[in-house]
Amino acid sequence: MYTCPNPIASDLWFPFVRTTQQSRLRLFCFPYAGGSPALFKSWERSLPAGVSVCSVQLPGRWSRMNEPPFTDIDSLIDSLVQAIVLWLDRPFVFFGHSMGAMVAFELVHRLRADGRPLPKHLLVSGRRAPQIPNDKLKLHTLPQDDLIRELRTLNGTPPELLADRSFMALLLPVLRADLAVCETYRYRPHVPLDIPITAFGGADDCEVSLERLSAWREQTLARFQQFILPGDHFFIQSSEEALIPAINREVSNILAVL
Repeated sequence: MYTCPNPIASDLWFPFVRTTQQSRLRLFCFPYAGGSPALFKSWERSLPAGVSVCSVQLPGRWSRMNEPPFTDIDSLIDSLVQAIVLWLDRPFVFFGHSMGAMVAFELVHRLRADGRPLPKHLLVSGRRAPQIPNDKLKLHTLPQDDLIRELRTLNGTPPELLADRSFMALLLPVLRADLAVCETYRYRPHVPLDIPITAFGGADDCEVSLERLSAWREQTLARFQQFILPGDHFFIQSSEEALIPAINREVSNILAVL
């Protein structure tokens, strides 16, 4: 069994990692704002043998509830890169949805700047290309009732949970912090990546238009492709049966040449 050089960091950032030697490829998964690593826990059962799913757990949720969440992208990446380099001992792929796509993108560029290994593929989902500025309402500064109203329109949180004051008291501070990371993000022009990018979008996603999704093409010198799946901004859940096969094809192609 492979042992992470820093087991404490492993438990905090990657709580569900399987560390068997049979793992030939790691799929790091970055959740959307307010999301937890549990979103991806079941994926490993549907992926090819040899792929280990590494769900990223940010501060402020689950076993890290006592840690203050990040409110800006630079601080988040500074800490995340220190934790993830311990796991780059074998080939890997990044997948991120919404906020997670932005985090994955910036992390790739930090790894490149530091001379670290890069992912074999960047899979981005439910997020406009980073060079397109945010022109939406700033949610992280809204009063509580207004924020909950906006969350209801996004359809990502069950109505019964939105109505649960105790639950929302736990969720909202983390969600506000994540939204601040997204809404204060300022793109810094980068030399395009030399790795493939695949972009996934929801056919009914009012947050990310086809044009804004297609603009990810500008961020790579390698192969680019995109898939439009049924569903709204949270198609990652409603169309999982269509998303997973598409991811399967990409990781299978990588495994075939390892």
